[in-house]
Amino acid sequence: VTVSPFWIDRYEVTVAEFARFVEATGHVTAAERDGFSKRFDVVTGRWEEVKGANWRHPEGPGSKADPREPVTQVSWYDAAAYAAWAGKRLPTEAEWEFAARGGLDQAEYAWGNELSPGGRFMANWWQGEFPTQNLKEDGYAGRATVGQFPPNGYGLYDMTCNVWEWCADWYADDYFAHSPKLNPTGPVTEEKRVVRGGSFLCSINYCAGFRVAARNRHVPDTGLNNIGFRCVWTPR
Repeated sequence: VTVSPFWIDRYEVTVAEFARFVEATGHVTAAERDGFSKRFDVVTGRWEEVKGANWRHPEGPGSKADPREPVTQVSWYDAAAYAAWAGKRLPTEAEWEFAARGGLDQAEYAWGNELSPGGRFMANWWQGEFPTQNLKEDGYAGRATVGQFPPNGYGLYDMTCNVWEWCADWYADDYFAHSPKLNPTGPVTEEKRVVRGGSFLCSINYCAGFRVAARNRHVPDTGLNNIGFRCVWTPR
């Protein structure tokens, strides 16, 4: 497919940036309204509902998000509201993948065809047997502050892993088998929205999200502690 020119955020939207949006608008996220959200518990190896988990406290009461890390525990609607406030929008899935590839054609990853070229970690993903062994060889047990790994060919950081990123589209398995060739925007409606890019929970034995072509989805009305977003802007 072909996408028209667009600008995309260099980094994932941070906790500090989201805080400015909340302060300016009074926005209340889905997790705050519901009083809970989900996090992955590495001890039990399961996703669990945690009372009090939200964008300020991604793992629940007692946890505190670093202002410099990507904001998480935001629903698709929360992310879309931020984007509108900022004069931007969420990227389409096609735009996201075009940006993530960084100019490389058919490469497995955003930086080439080796996951760790020369033993160098290019993104924040899970090293070891998920979920029982986290070797933390990349220096992180969970989310990293933005921009800690090399950018791709377009100068974009963390397009691979750290946190999944919301896209504008509804998700369908076969959408790109029959999508428009120019600026596809996803199905008219479905049950889940697209998330792309993988997260710190992706490992070799679980979740191929660090592949630049990997597709995933999540229900739009809740967040997780490993889903964030970035925005795009279309020149007029």
